[in-house]
Amino acid sequence: GVHNALLESIKIMHDETKVTRNAIPEILSNALSIRFSTSVGHDYIDDADERYEQYQLRDEKIPFDIDMFNNATEGGFERKSLNVLMGSTGTGKTLIMCHMAAAAFLRGYNVLYLTMEMSKIKISKRIDSNLINVPMSEINNLQKPSFQSKIKRVSDKTSGKLIVEEFPTSGANALHFKALIEDLKIKKKFIPDVIFIDYINICSSSRLKAHVASNPYVYVKAIAEEIRGLAVEYNACVISATQVNRAGFNNSDVDLDHTSDSWGLPHTVDYMAVIISNEELALLNQMMIKELKTRYSAST
Repeated sequence: GVHNALLESIKIMHDETKVTRNAIPEILSNALSIRFSTSVGHDYIDDADERYEQYQLRDEKIPFDIDMFNNATEGGFERKSLNVLMGSTGTGKTLIMCHMAAAAFLRGYNVLYLTMEMSKIKISKRIDSNLINVPMSEINNLQKPSFQSKIKRVSDKTSGKLIVEEFPTSGANALHFKALIEDLKIKKKFIPDVIFIDYINICSSSRLKAHVASNPYVYVKAIAEEIRGLAVEYNACVISATQVNRAGFNNSDVDLDHTSDSWGLPHTVDYMAVIISNEELALLNQMMIKELKTRYSAST
């Protein structure tokens, strides 16, 4: 195993494969791994009592203040999961994620918001608007003492932390996010409960080279798998977004077929919903959210 891993790593170093050098640590780590567990599998008959006890335990849920999501997911999103909102440009994907980030923060969760489209100041301004209840257009006009007083009131309401960081478009992958989290653990004693990634299609893969992006199914699926792996590694709930394709842009009944770039994304996620907007809903200042896929319940 180790011999083959070394040979594979040498091929990668000589640029003879489709994967990048970032894949080498994982290849070697898997080859060098030693199994210390005394478990040799779950015995269906002998371990039935243990299995029953596990059935009685409820997966820890991270609820939000949007009842639709809580009802559809039977209490909220789970840790170690990847959840994606889909929508056309301008339908409010970032708006919803900023709202959800603010709500999770107020509930005492540690929230990490990673943006690759807007600057971290623009994202923070949207979160400010949610937390201090001031329209974005008026935040700039607040006097500093008033702003500081409102932030102090927010701070007094929660035990959580909220970190916002930006990365270049298509220039960041799961390894960059992991490096940031490890840095935050050391410098701020911060481990995220919820990670927002805005948005998944403009991440890069840590394993596959950029030219593989010509095969969107393979490349986007790899990105989704790597980010879901990040959720599992840090016991966090990851929430991201994706665009609808051209066919779904003006469609009033968007479904999984309208996922932009790759069917590999809905194949990988734990939960997926689409944000639908039209002129009638806009006049009512409303939007419609349709569930497309869930691993949380039998409902669809």
